[in-house]
This record gives sequence, structure tokens and C-alpha cells, in this order.
Amino acid sequence: MLTYLAAALPRFCSPTARLLALQCALRADHHGRARLPSGLLRGMRLGGNAVPWHELTHAGWLHPTASTKTNHTGVTAQLLDSAVFTQAPTRSDRARAAHWALHPVPLVIPRGMPPAVHLTALTLAAHTALRTGSAETEQLTRLTGLPLVQVEDLLDRLMSIRVLDAWHNDAPTGGLNWRLSPGHTGSA
Repeated sequence: MLTYLAAALPRFCSPTARLLALQCALRADHHGRARLPSGLLRGMRLGGNAVPWHELTHAGWLHPTASTKTNHTGVTAQLLDSAVFTQAPTRSDRARAAHWALHPVPLVIPRGMPPAVHLTALTLAAHTALRTGSAETEQLTRLTGLPLVQVEDLLDRLMSIRVLDAWHNDAPTGGLNWRLSPGHTGSA
């Protein structure tokens, strides 16, 4: 789904809008309607924040069908890109992925981190196995929608909060490699 969103969303979409789009895509029904409960939006620190909704509307990716001012029931949106439904085979697979995207084991970060940190951790988690990971630099910048210098700053931040033990840019191969901190348990 991250790969699909990297292709479907323009570069101007912020990490917050990308995380919102991910949850909408994974929670949408077979008609393309996504309902995000107010508790989920508060947990994502989006309660009352209309800016990411405007970004996705401006991108032509969704149309909010209910007020973007979060009420007690949440927000409903209509996804405008039918290609989203070719990304995951079943509704239950998408529901599991939506939950994992909120808590991307093994790179679970502390609550309250900015969306850019969360999106970077999610992207790294999708490319991590056995406590190490790697991905092409171009792929990471495309998936996060961020320039390389910002991705590198976010990797440093993940080290400072002891999620990552180390990372390095392997210039000859054009990739980034990382290793989880030994004490990182994968829980917030």
C-alpha cells in the first residue's frame, strides 16, 4: 500500500496526509467509502486538523463526505482512485494492515512523535527482518515523500530515541541500511 500511495499521491502531500491516506485506503469498504472513527483520528493527532484532508482533496485522491471537523462519530470520505482496491486482496487483510500501520512492529515508536517520524518508522518496518533492514535510497524517499536529507535526519532521530542502533548510506549500492537497537522491544 505504501508503494501504491507513493505513486498515487503527489510529492506535495505531507507525511500527515500520507498517513491519513494510508488509513483511508486500508479502512475503505468495497464502494470506496472510508470511515475513520473520532478515537482513531485523536490517536493519530488529527482530531480537528483539516489540513491533511485538504491536501488529499486537492490531490484529487479523496472527497470528504462528512465534515472534516471531527465530531463524536468521526469522518467519512469517498476515495476517488479505484486502483486502491487492487492493493490488498481482502477486507480482513486491509484491517490487519491498518492496525499494523499504527503500530509497525518491530519499529514501534513512542506516542506523540511527529507524523514524519511515524511514516519513516512505518516505511523502515516494512523493509526490516531479523532486526536489520535495507532499501534503495530512491525507494525510501519515494515512499515517504521526503527528500533524502530529511529521511537521514529522521533516521538520526530514530537513533536518538533508541529505536535504531545504527544506519548508514551505502553510496556504492544506492541504499540505506539500518539495525534496530538491541534493547528495542518493538512496543511503545
